[in-house]
Order: sequence, then structure tokens, then C-alpha cells
Amino acid sequence: MDTNILLESGTNELEILEFTIGNNSYGINVAKVKEILPFTKITPVPNSHPSIEGIFMPRDVIITAIDLAKALKVSVERSQEDMLVITNFNQLNIAFHVQKVLGIHRISWADIVKPDDTINRNGTAVATGIIRKDKKLIVILDFERIVEDICPETSLKVSEIAALADRGRNNTHILIAEDSALLMKLITESLHKAGYTNVHCANNGKEAYDYLEQLRQEDNQEKKVECLITDIEMPVMDGHRLIKLVREHKYYNELPIIIFSSLINDDMKRKGERLGANVQISKPEIGQLVGIIDGLVGFEV
Repeated sequence: MDTNILLESGTNELEILEFTIGNNSYGINVAKVKEILPFTKITPVPNSHPSIEGIFMPRDVIITAIDLAKALKVSVERSQEDMLVITNFNQLNIAFHVQKVLGIHRISWADIVKPDDTINRNGTAVATGIIRKDKKLIVILDFERIVEDICPETSLKVSEIAALADRGRNNTHILIAEDSALLMKLITESLHKAGYTNVHCANNGKEAYDYLEQLRQEDNQEKKVECLITDIEMPVMDGHRLIKLVREHKYYNELPIIIFSSLINDDMKRKGERLGANVQISKPEIGQLVGIIDGLVGFEV
């Protein structure tokens, strides 16, 4: 799919593909979209999850199709205008059955409103942000959460942390930028189990950068951040913009930076490399993340 994906790095902008389910508009980050196809015949798979319609093979790859209306518990009438949005994230190729595809919008992360606790209770909602566009609301869906609810094995592989037993304690100051409260909790707990006890959490790139600046102004070398871990997709300021600001500041030029995101594909890797990320890994690989931190900060187990 020719998405006209942003070629610039660190602009704090993204492109959202708008589509409909019922009478409502929803969105997905174009960076996750590989292709859009007219709905085609799907082969059912016995005993699969109710939201899984089945599988199909548009070319040489078998792809799982998820009925997004069922996943969202929305009743709709199917028509010949229905579409399949084929995505790639967390190293998975998955198609989502939607109704109409309306177009692509280029917006700033600063214009995305994060749902409050009345909607995102206990971090379990499937809406990551809301956009007001042309007098209507577009709900950006958490497709990772939707897939995780269907197949929990796609989430963080926290079981890998159990293999990291009997490690010593390490006071390396780690800063994490992650907008998902649930993922932040899982990542922080995993790092603590792996021996990293000095972890500071920020809900987005702006909070992370403000924290770095606060410590710089205090000029306390004992509190200086020694490793930055950031997601890419975050309201207010995304991970790429955060890295750009960090690398442009001479004070942070040598700070090790890890991108830990579901959006680790070829396009995103090139952006991350241009911006100066040291390492980029996909979110399920929490055990791999610990090993990479060990190498960057010199933690000898």
C-alpha cells in the first residue's frame, strides 16, 4: 500500500487511516498498515476465537482475519463495500475486517487526546487516543490490545524474565517513556526482577524530556539518566520526536537509547537509525530488552 508515510523523522506527526464500524469512525496509525483490500473469501478455522473469521492467502502468506466489529462488540450489517486492512506489528501480519475506508489524515501527536480513566479503566480499554476531525470524533484503536485479548501469547513475554534469576541489584538510572499504564507496569516489574531498581516512568515523550531537563538543571551526576527506553506511539510527543530532541542536545549526546515498540518494521528502523537510536526491538521481546540494557550500561551478571 502506498501510504505516503512521513519521510521526515522526529516531526511529532503521524498519518491516521480512518475507517468505519457501524456509524462510528475509528483510526489506525498508517505505519502499521501494509495493504487495503476489498473483502474476499475467508476460510474459517475450527475452534478459533469468536472474533477470528478465519484465514486467507492474498499472495504467498497466510494471514489471519479478525472481525473488528465482533472484537469491539458492535452489531453491523455486512455489505459488498467491506474492506480488509492488512497490518504488521509485533512481528505479526493480521487483517482486520472493517466497513468503509474513508481516507488518511496527517496530524500531530499533540492533537490526540488520551482517554481519561472513565473510559480507560485499569488500562483495559482499546482506545489509545481520540481525534476531533471535521466535527466528528475518530477513536484510535489499540490494535495490540485487541490482538492480545484474542491471543495472549502476543503480549510481552514476561515468562522470559523468570529465567533471569539470581541476578544482582543494579542502580543504573533508567528512564522509560510509555503511554500504556499496563505495559509500563509490566516493563517496570520485569526490569525490577532483572535487577534494575532505579527506574523512572514517563507517560509520553514530553514528560520524559522534561524529566531529563529537570535533572540537567539540578546538575546532580548521581541522578543522571544512564539509559532511555521509549515507545514510538505516544500522545503529546512521540518517541521519534523525543529522540530527536535528545540527540540535538549536547548534554545527552552519549545517552544510550532503546526503542521498544510494536512498530519495528523496515521503515521505522530507518527512521530510528537516522535519529540516533542505539537499538530497536519489538515489544514482545522483554527478555531481549534486558540483555540489551545489560550490554549498553555494562551490567555484568
